[in-house]
Amino acid sequence: MSTESVAVEDLTLEDAAAELERLAKALAHHDALYHGKDAPEISDAEYDALKRRNEEIEARFPELIRADSPSRKVGAAPSAIFQQITHARPMLSLDNVFSDEDVRDFISSVYRFLGLLPDNSIAFTAEPKIDGLSMSLRYENGRLVSAATRGDGTTGENVTANIRTIKEIPQTLPSDAPAVVEVRGEVYMAKSDFLALNEQMAAEGKQTYVNPRNTAAGSLRQLDPTITASRKLKFFAYAWGEISEMPADTQFGMVEVFKRWSFPVNPLMQRLSSIEAILDHYNDIGLKRPDLNYDIDGVVYKVDRLDLQQRLGFRSRSPRWATAHKFPAEQAFTTVENIDIQVGRTGALTPVARLTPVTVGGVVVTNATLHNADYIEGIGNSGERIREEEHDIRIGDTVIVQRAGDVIPQVLDVVMEKRPATAERYPFPKICPVCGSHAVRERNEKSGKLDSVTRCTGGFVCRAQAVEHLKHFVSRNAFDIEGLGSKQIDFFFEAEDPALSIKTAPDIFTLEKRQSGSPLTKLENIDGFGKVSVRKLYDAINDRRQVALHRLIYALGIRHVGETTAKLLARSYGSYAAFSEAMKAAADTSSEAWSDLNTIDGIGEVVARAIIEFYKEPRNIDVVSRLLEQVTPLDAEAPVSSSSPVAGKTVVFTGSLEKMTRDEAKAMAERLGAKVAGSVSKKTDLLVAGPGAGSKLEKARELGVETTDEDGWFVLIGG
Repeated sequence: MSTESVAVEDLTLEDAAAELERLAKALAHHDALYHGKDAPEISDAEYDALKRRNEEIEARFPELIRADSPSRKVGAAPSAIFQQITHARPMLSLDNVFSDEDVRDFISSVYRFLGLLPDNSIAFTAEPKIDGLSMSLRYENGRLVSAATRGDGTTGENVTANIRTIKEIPQTLPSDAPAVVEVRGEVYMAKSDFLALNEQMAAEGKQTYVNPRNTAAGSLRQLDPTITASRKLKFFAYAWGEISEMPADTQFGMVEVFKRWSFPVNPLMQRLSSIEAILDHYNDIGLKRPDLNYDIDGVVYKVDRLDLQQRLGFRSRSPRWATAHKFPAEQAFTTVENIDIQVGRTGALTPVARLTPVTVGGVVVTNATLHNADYIEGIGNSGERIREEEHDIRIGDTVIVQRAGDVIPQVLDVVMEKRPATAERYPFPKICPVCGSHAVRERNEKSGKLDSVTRCTGGFVCRAQAVEHLKHFVSRNAFDIEGLGSKQIDFFFEAEDPALSIKTAPDIFTLEKRQSGSPLTKLENIDGFGKVSVRKLYDAINDRRQVALHRLIYALGIRHVGETTAKLLARSYGSYAAFSEAMKAAADTSSEAWSDLNTIDGIGEVVARAIIEFYKEPRNIDVVSRLLEQVTPLDAEAPVSSSSPVAGKTVVFTGSLEKMTRDEAKAMAERLGAKVAGSVSKKTDLLVAGPGAGSKLEKARELGVETTDEDGWFVLIGG
């Protein structure tokens, strides 16, 4: 089943991993087109939808965040046409928020990180988010020496000659400017200039341009600067990179300095403190948006004080002290023609509405996720009503669809005035449409609440689950077997000849042997294979007979165990034998093995229970045993040493920290290479205890764990 049709809240851990892989590839493709070639295939709204879905999945499954995650990347690699410039300080992008509640959460997170009460004492700047091309201008001793695009955030394109043609950008700075200054902002094309250019192109019988942003970017990347000069590009300054001496101590103050240095700055920028004032300003800018002579797609909020910005610091690709509040996605009306069920690898039954084709945000859509049975009835995950009681979704209804957080749209509401008498209620299936097994909603043992997801109970009996499990097993972050793609897995699974059939993972590694026994059906004689491709397939399979421990653990498809969690488990247990024995022993929740599993940073009780349930199932043990007859998992590598005195050590923070918040403490420890745990065990190396430390401090003393206070922590790390 395609994971793009599954709502984020209904994704299993395994499906989420597959979806993040798909999104990473898709966003990398669109980034290359947008940033590198100025030729996007999709609208900004659709791109935001892809990006937001990636972020929502990563927020729900942080253990699955990929090394090539779009959330860790900025822009795209610089074009080979221009020389490259390495930014003295990376050009990071901003996280996006899409609702008033998201803005409240962002502001609350700032106060929470700094350990302050939300009392409006922190000021924020709010300014339009210009839809242009990010630029970094470097001045040395008052003279413009280089200009570079964002590129991939680390390295950009040298477009200095073209930037010099933009009249709004000063070539020199006043004598009191610092010796080194990197002024950053946005190059854009005014709407009026864009329309005039298109009129000129049409009059000359030439192809017109799509939008001002792409036209500005393309104009700036001309090899002939005279063409750039003819395009009347403009610039807004709003940030900085390397700077030898700060001329102000606030964000607002820095922008005022830019203005004094003759840079254009946006006149709609304001400094505000209350959430209400910030949201009012957002709404006011939204109302002015149609009349502005430049394109904007949201409002940017930044913590004003630079010392607070420094304390808040950065995530992998974005600052904690800033965010972009995007304008709403587009909506449209269409008709529900039918409702289908798709079955995922862990048996999740996801309803999908088949729609009369409609254009939303410049994209033609034909289906929309309906998430689960409750969503069809208008009930949210917490049992609350999300639509009026009679507004259940029926086949034949006219509905409002929106492209926002999901790759495919979601149905927001039903237009009751247009409900036909023939509209049909949708009876959610109690039988899996793939295998005929019972489909049930599990009940949480602790809360007694029904799971929002209906699952097929067929397990590997269900073709959908078995096939998706095999696809997961051979995926890039698991065994990564080249030549076993989705189509090939479908073929081998459906094959009736025992010499071709692959029903479980161990069968992959016996395929060559079964084929060498003179079977009736030779793989090389089947369309789509051939001798060369079959030999490559066997070689790819044999190359994976030794595999990294974390890849094996991830490939097993244990519910809630993603790539990051698998790496944590591999590092913690070292070998597969130690891991499997510990998981079997952890079935006794009063055992030391259970306690050790739960104290691993990043392993909670839900994940722990999923692992031990996997090892309690005889069918799983049988599959793993047969697999280990074919492959050898390699022991995990020891952690790389570091000059930090806490690198590789497990640290626990407890009590009321006075010099830093808990979030600051954790971020600091992780930057120094330490692992932060939430509870004390025999594997804890250091406990940092603030005032009011209780049971954790007592347990640390009982176990002989080294303890220190905040002052001792700063002495230890050299802070």
